[in-house]
Amino acid sequence: PIGNLKDITLRALETLKTVQVIFAEDTRNTLKLLSHYEISKPVKSYHEHNKKSAALEVLRHLENGDSVGLVTDAGTPAISDPGFDLVLLVKDHFPVVPIPGASAVLAALVASGLIPQPFTFYGFLDRTISKRQQELNKLSGLPHTLVFYERGDRVKTTLEDMLNVLGNRNVVLAKELTKQFETFYEGDITTLM
Repeated sequence: PIGNLKDITLRALETLKTVQVIFAEDTRNTLKLLSHYEISKPVKSYHEHNKKSAALEVLRHLENGDSVGLVTDAGTPAISDPGFDLVLLVKDHFPVVPIPGASAVLAALVASGLIPQPFTFYGFLDRTISKRQQELNKLSGLPHTLVFYERGDRVKTTLEDMLNVLGNRNVVLAKELTKQFETFYEGDITTLM
């Protein structure tokens, strides 16, 4: 789920109940989810900082005939998280079965009031100002809605870079999607800074 534990699909719950082992971006969040739905399975860590060693462990499980589930913190695995690297590693040797569900990208887009199609989802911009501005320059000619992820502590500097590169355009900031304190802020960039 992307926030609210009820965002999870019946198929995802069924899958979590049937796999032999679960790898999770944040085991604490996944254990809360599993506990809420009374699912007891081994949970191992798979995240940006251990993705190489954990991927080898996933491969060992698959080679031993185990089914493996991958759970991310918020939303679909492989979208702006290291799940993509795992899919690349295993897809030519074992089936990768997507379990569709809640998507922060789409939830934010449809509630934003911005034109939903076409749109470009970029994910996270680079942390460094110069590279972030280069990325924005490449996107500046696109005539449609752009969707980004950003950490809360970097929103202000990212908005400053967007203002400098893209101009003062209308934006919507969405946070805490599907949670109790879900919030949308709408306005032009200078108003929201």
